[in-house]
Amino acid sequence: MPSPFDAPVLEPHLGTHAPNHQDDICLEISRSAMAWRGVVSALTLIYLISILVDLPWMIFHTDPTDIESILLLVGMYSLFSWSIIILFRADLAAPRDLPIRFNRARKKIYAYNFKRQWWNPFDKGKIVVVSYDWSQVRAERWSQNGSLPNGGLIFKWGVTLSIIAPGTNNVIDRFPLVTMGADQHAWAYICTYMQEGPSALPPPGEPKDHNDVLWCEFALRLAPRVVWPTEMDLESRTAP
Repeated sequence: MPSPFDAPVLEPHLGTHAPNHQDDICLEISRSAMAWRGVVSALTLIYLISILVDLPWMIFHTDPTDIESILLLVGMYSLFSWSIIILFRADLAAPRDLPIRFNRARKKIYAYNFKRQWWNPFDKGKIVVVSYDWSQVRAERWSQNGSLPNGGLIFKWGVTLSIIAPGTNNVIDRFPLVTMGADQHAWAYICTYMQEGPSALPPPGEPKDHNDVLWCEFALRLAPRVVWPTEMDLESRTAP
């Protein structure tokens, strides 16, 4: 995709989303840890209830003298427990938002990233906040397709930001910019902002506080709030 200093060739826009914040110094855009948060938790809760309903019947019909059946039952419900915790963690552990800030005055970006081992039910994950010079940023478009068990197709796409070491093409970090959604147009929006300022962009929609969620968004209400480190929060929003 075009470099940070190339003129965008696509219309700059963020799709259906508006920036969290936009002024002459700083642009902050929102990123979601996963699409349709809350759906996974709701389905997992139904899954858990169905398992608990069946558990007494399984115990009652298991011969206590049959070691093989007991081991099979214990192994099966251990696997159920592991998968349930994994699914709940996937939906609830990540913060309410994973914002990225682009500072025109400092020519830097600040990313609020979240990392965890998805397979580890005891890993709550951790926030990794990073800062890089704008000249180190490169955008890479990706796409992925596959087939579902019922014969249907699934197709995903997005844009990843790669960070290169100064003076080289060696990638030292990577994190997502957008998944699905505005795709390359979001990169065009950011480059236009960094090169020409907010006056070159269409008027942004109503800004959104990523910690302000609706009462019905129970997964987001249970998720950790976004809390930037104090010094980086101030630096990312102000001029030198």
